[in-house]
Amino acid sequence: MIFDKLSNSTLYAPLHRHFEPAFSFLQRDDLAALEPGKYAIDDDRLFAVVDKEQGRKKGEALLEAHNKYIDIQLVVSGVDEMGWRSRDECIEPATEYSEEQDIQFFNDSPTTWVRTPPKHFAIFFPGDAHLPLMGDGLLHKVIVKIAV
Repeated sequence: MIFDKLSNSTLYAPLHRHFEPAFSFLQRDDLAALEPGKYAIDDDRLFAVVDKEQGRKKGEALLEAHNKYIDIQLVVSGVDEMGWRSRDECIEPATEYSEEQDIQFFNDSPTTWVRTPPKHFAIFFPGDAHLPLMGDGLLHKVIVKIAV
């Protein structure tokens, strides 16, 4: 997992060939005005999901992890108190891995909580189980999915 502010995003371009276009999308001037939904950047290899949802309380959701995609989760408005736990430390699967949806849920509790305010992001790799959308009120986020 990586946590940082959007203004430092150029530091992470060398990590993956799609990080530069992913962060370019996240720095769009009209990002806050985009309607919820999926936005293609490079077919299924790189796309963004704009999300506006009510925050959840701790205990109302499960840790999740992905095999095929890296998530870059940027908070546009609200504060997302994201949970994290190393996937190899998750010992209580709640579901089997879904190949179609690229997701598995776990009953384990996060070991770390990261308060993520606007213009800050977290990068979750396949080894990172994470618990997003935790907080009060409406959370406006953009999640960029990058094929591994």
